[in-house]
Amino acid sequence: MKKTIGILGGMGPEATGFFFEAIVRWTLAASDQDHARILIWNDPKIPPRTEAILDGAGSPWPALLAGLRVLEHGGAGLIAMPCITAHFWAPQIKAKARVPFIDLIDETGREAGREIPGLKTAGLIATTGTIRSSLFHRAFTRRGVDLLVPGEDDQNRIMDAVYGTDGIKAGIQTGRPRAAIVRIARRLVERGAQAIIAGCTEIPLVLRAADLDVPLLDPMIIGAAVCLKKAGYRRRQGTSLHGGSESPGKARGPGRR
Repeated sequence: MKKTIGILGGMGPEATGFFFEAIVRWTLAASDQDHARILIWNDPKIPPRTEAILDGAGSPWPALLAGLRVLEHGGAGLIAMPCITAHFWAPQIKAKARVPFIDLIDETGREAGREIPGLKTAGLIATTGTIRSSLFHRAFTRRGVDLLVPGEDDQNRIMDAVYGTDGIKAGIQTGRPRAAIVRIARRLVERGAQAIIAGCTEIPLVLRAADLDVPLLDPMIIGAAVCLKKAGYRRRQGTSLHGGSESPGKARGPGRR
């Protein structure tokens, strides 16, 4: 029996929209009726995750739990959360969830180990909160993959590209924010990264597989494919979850038309 997919979103709204579109585009469907039922809880009022991790500011946990219950009561048979930084609270979510929770970080590590033979070093582009909480480090090091992270100056540039007044969360997905992220990703490759992890859900809105000479691991696309499989749907074949030229959500994701 097919399951309804729940999306615990709003962090931010464009990343949520991108995740929804990725699910739709990955679905093997010949008609409307072949697509999955999807419930989206888009709550942009959830307190900032990075500040909560770094400074102990207002915790998003009560709002995350409330959204979880909305989706469960609405009939979601599994739930994914298209906000990487918020996966800091994934253990609490898993403990409280009454339906399976799809952990995008764990699924990305699993995909890397399965589909990129010989991967030993990956570069991580993520928020400061995600990096300091070692979310990806734990998922990858147990699979024998070392992570490279940007230096302090480049990390500050990432935060500005994402959160700045003319950054990605402000709806700017071209120009300065995109150029900064692409430069930083390429510098990680120059340092020896054999793949780049888009470790913040805003990063895939500006960084594309075609920008790099190594695979781009996008937890959003990987997570969308896992959601489809676990919900009982088939995904389109012939494309790669880590850099295929026709990857759904890459060629025509929000802000990429």
